[in-house]
Order: sequence, then C-alpha cells, then structure tokens
Amino acid sequence: MKKKRDPRSESLGLYAAHPRFWGDWLWLSLTWLMSKLPFDLALRCGDGIGMLFYWLARERRHIAATNLRLCFPELSEAQRAQMLRENMRNTGRGLVETALAWWAPDGVFEGRGRFHGWENMERARASGRGVLMLCGHFTSLEVGGRLLTQRMSFDPVYRPHKSPVVEYFTHEARKGRAGNAIPRDDVRGLVRALRKGNVVFYLPDQDYGRKHSVFAPFFGIQAATVTAVSRIARMSGCAVLPLFYYGAGDGTYDLVVGEPFENFPGEDLEADAARVNAAFEEGVRRAPTQYLWVHRRFKTRPEPGDPKLY
Repeated sequence: MKKKRDPRSESLGLYAAHPRFWGDWLWLSLTWLMSKLPFDLALRCGDGIGMLFYWLARERRHIAATNLRLCFPELSEAQRAQMLRENMRNTGRGLVETALAWWAPDGVFEGRGRFHGWENMERARASGRGVLMLCGHFTSLEVGGRLLTQRMSFDPVYRPHKSPVVEYFTHEARKGRAGNAIPRDDVRGLVRALRKGNVVFYLPDQDYGRKHSVFAPFFGIQAATVTAVSRIARMSGCAVLPLFYYGAGDGTYDLVVGEPFENFPGEDLEADAARVNAAFEEGVRRAPTQYLWVHRRFKTRPEPGDPKLY
C-alpha cells in the first residue's frame, strides 16, 4: 500500500501547483500580505472583512443568528441583532489575527498579552502530571495560542486540513513556537504526551456528531459533547483546566486560566460533559460576541426525529 503523503514533514512538490490549489495559494498570499500591515491597521481591515462577511455569507449569518437566539432568549431582538453584527465583525478580525499569528515576527506581540489566573497553571504543572488545557473556538484562537507561547511550550491538538497546501503552511507557521502538533484522531499520541508531563492545547467545544458523544446542557440546550476529555483524563491521569482568550479591542488580549477541575473524571460521562460545557459557557459569557457562533453547535439533536434547529 502506498504511504500517505504527510505535508507536515516534507516540502511541497510540483503537485501543489495543480489548479485545484490556486484558491488556497491566493488566500495564503493575502494572509501573508495582511500580516505585513501595522497591527492596528490590520485589525481594522479585519473589521471590514467581518462586515462583508455579515452581508455576503448569509448561511453563516443565519447559523450565528440562530445560535444567539437559542442561547440568549432573555435578550430583545434588537440586542441580539447588535450582538450578531459585532460577532461577524469579530469573526472577520479573527481571520486577520490568524494571519498575524502565523506570519508576524515575535516583536509584534510583545506586551499585547495579559495573563490572568496563571497561578492555576503553575499549580497544575507543579503536580507533576500532564495538563490538558480546554480551549474554546473563540475568534482570537490563533493569536491567543501565539501569545501563550511567550509563557510556555505546549502541544496543540489540531484537525488536519483537507488541502495539503494549507496544511503544510499551517504547520510551517507554527513550527518552532508550539511543541509537537498532535492530529485530533491520534489519541494514543495525545495520551503519551500527557503521561510525559506535557501541556496539551485541546478544543472539545464543537459538535462532532453522535459517535463518541453524550448530550449535556450548553446554555440550557442539550448539545452533543465529546466524551474524549473524560477518557483522556482517565487514561493519562492528567490535570484538566480551562483557558480562554479575549481581544480587548485595542490590539491587546486577555488570557484567562481557570482552576483545575477537582475529582475529574467522575463515574458519569454525562456529568463530566456537563462540567466541561459549564466551564465553556462561563467563558463565553465573559465575551459572547467573540465566540465562533457561525458553527452549528446544536446540529446533532438528542433524538433522531427531533426538528433541526438550523
């Protein structure tokens, strides 16, 4: 059997010039150019991209609007409409922040991160165990990870991109800053890293379907929630704690480390999943317009016959 090509470990060949990758090359070129702008100007460009996204990406706007209606029923329609516009603006800004996180030099990020609750991380690491950081899909995800590298090394768990060109350059952009990148489906590699005492950057807050999931409340709605956090913690004996990151709007960012989970995992997967979702809900409520609401978080319904929400 022919060995599958791994774009993370070798240079791109002539196959990368195939026309089907031209769109990827164009997008990567634009992100590289964007990263050369002054930081504040780049963020303003991101705001503009977000408003274009608001007007042109009608399907994603509908998904975000539905999520906000489901999760914030106590707000008026006008309040949710304002949140939607702000969320789409932040989503566009997040695209530019990704470009900056990938391509901008280290000096650009000096003094832009403020760390809160860092003593929780130090306490978890002092236990001698590995640390599983539960991070969420916030719009400033990539820049949050870049700022975190100023304080510590960690192994990011990632979802391989379908495009080998994007996959290759994503890996190249992160290489030398973060630790060993672990594919999402490599559970053994993840557990090995934790047993060695490493810190692992893990994002379990999206709907990955019914398989390997249970249903637990998120903003009062039963959401498909992966059981991997419990299984990984049980297999590795690691500490588990949440980490969230927020843009302050002025080109600086707050990284907030929560307290390690006590007595985790428990005996009940649903109860564990509820604890994980409660931590994410608390993190989202701190800055609700900075969460990635364009994802269909409630796509999988508890019962196959339940009406679809989107």
